[in-house]
Amino acid sequence: MISLSVFRFGFAPIRGVKQLGLLNVPRFLALMVWFAMVMVHGRVDAQPYPNRPIKIIVPAAAGDSCDVLSRLIAPKLTERLGQSVVIENKAGAGGQLGLVLIKQAPPDGYTLGCGQGGNMVIVPLAFAKVAYNSRTDFTPISMMASNFLGLAVSTKSPFNDVKGLIDFAKANPEKLTFGTNGEGAFLHFATEQFGLMAGFKYVHVPHRGMGEVFTQILGGGIDATLASYISILPMVEGGKMKLLGIARSNRLPDSPTVPTIAESVPGFSSGGWFGIIGPAGMPPDIVDRLNKEINFALRQPDVLARMKTMGLEVHTEGPRFFTELLERDFVNWGKVVKEIGFKPR
Repeated sequence: MISLSVFRFGFAPIRGVKQLGLLNVPRFLALMVWFAMVMVHGRVDAQPYPNRPIKIIVPAAAGDSCDVLSRLIAPKLTERLGQSVVIENKAGAGGQLGLVLIKQAPPDGYTLGCGQGGNMVIVPLAFAKVAYNSRTDFTPISMMASNFLGLAVSTKSPFNDVKGLIDFAKANPEKLTFGTNGEGAFLHFATEQFGLMAGFKYVHVPHRGMGEVFTQILGGGIDATLASYISILPMVEGGKMKLLGIARSNRLPDSPTVPTIAESVPGFSSGGWFGIIGPAGMPPDIVDRLNKEINFALRQPDVLARMKTMGLEVHTEGPRFFTELLERDFVNWGKVVKEIGFKPR
């Protein structure tokens, strides 16, 4: 045991080492370094990350895509990291409530979150006051998945392909009606981008949810909608809707007869994404470790199978890919917002 007098009055002379109970000078110096670390940092934590449970905040209710994806990978991460990974749903204000909690957490890798294009890009563009800056308040860790939209009409509709719908819209300005889940929502901006790139004007009919939109299409109240492929598919397979095209760069391997919208509107693709984020300022080594383990989880057969049933495409790139995607989305949707003259609420 080292006498406290050593620390009060400075280092003891070398000849006094034995009196201090030390075996040799190197050990004495090592203890001095240890003491200095304690004084500066308050503790010495030699345990590697992680050494306690990890929390993933989902800024949405149970059943949301972010929620399902987070719960899919959580058991895999628990097994790989050796610590429990728990999910905490914090829905509210279009995802803003949960994102603020992620932003305010310590950047130590023990509080993570699930971000998506809607709450990290569209909400900041659609609202004048948002309590976070998606570009500076978070650390993008790992993109998990993306989805894509489909262009659908009723089976009673006269439109049988994308070109036919566009030709009608051009010949009859502001006659074609499109339903979305609200003014300033992602699907609204996606539809606006479709119209801009295809060169036609349409009538926007916002609803409180996509359930109402589908009901209106089936009843003949509106003409068309751009919606997530997976939400349209059951009605297409049930013979209630026609899928005119999908908003991705290439045709689906499992459905090669379904054309892409890009075949009629070059360059058009649209969809959402979901990824794991953390507070700003996370240590790079922890970010890299988490990215590696999340990607491992995403490659597992049961996870891949579940993703397929959800109409999601898996992503296993590095953190930089996620960061660059976020920036591209702000540029892309920011341009659309400016071109249509949308005023944030």
